[in-house]
Amino acid sequence: MAGHSKWANIKRQKAVVDAKRGKTFTQLSRAIIVAARSGVPDPALNFQLRTAIDKAKAASIPNDNIERAIAKGAGTFGGDNATFEAIRYEGYGPGGVAILIEALTDNRNRTAADLRVAFSKNGGNLGETGCVSWMFDQKGVCVVQGVVDEEQLLEASLEGGAQSYDMTEDEMAEVLTDIGNLETLSQTLKDQGFKVTDAELRWIPSNSVEVTDPDQVRSLFKLIDTLEGLDDVQNVTANFEISEELMALSIS
Repeated sequence: MAGHSKWANIKRQKAVVDAKRGKTFTQLSRAIIVAARSGVPDPALNFQLRTAIDKAKAASIPNDNIERAIAKGAGTFGGDNATFEAIRYEGYGPGGVAILIEALTDNRNRTAADLRVAFSKNGGNLGETGCVSWMFDQKGVCVVQGVVDEEQLLEASLEGGAQSYDMTEDEMAEVLTDIGNLETLSQTLKDQGFKVTDAELRWIPSNSVEVTDPDQVRSLFKLIDTLEGLDDVQNVTANFEISEELMALSIS
């Protein structure tokens, strides 16, 4: 988890994600559609939908786009019969790194073909279902910003039923819990005055693979970046561990 968190932090600092605005719009719109379809299309009664809408607003997606996505999920938007389904793909990257990909797609064959090309061009292999997922556990994760008192965060996390927390940056923490307890944890942290900027389900690796070869590191980062650039891909999780020096050098 440490390696993946560092990678995410460095990307945030370098504004790589912000350069993919169109990609972000597509991802978040699909997440709203699926959330609205899987529960009631009312954010007050659907935590998954409420979270997806919060992410969309944070990315400055216009309200009209958000309402349209909700309507598509609820089946009340005419003229668009696309049906998105959530699929998980698995594979290996350079250095034997295990990679999990969560996708929302209306065409399984297209998505699988795009992923296979991305893996093969960047030193990896798209595998069969179950080939790496046994190395990951799904957890609820709350991202908290503005943490100035770690003791207070610990107390609030325990009250909310958290399992652990990790200070990922100065004044930023990730608090982990069981997937069924995410909404309770998020609300408890907010009630205790913490700024929860994200609440999501995430796959957490139970072990890690250290990659020390610079060429493999570059190929691995290129593979992850390529996967994240695909419209159908929502999230990419990997179990790599790389020194901060090598990581910074490889993406500079």
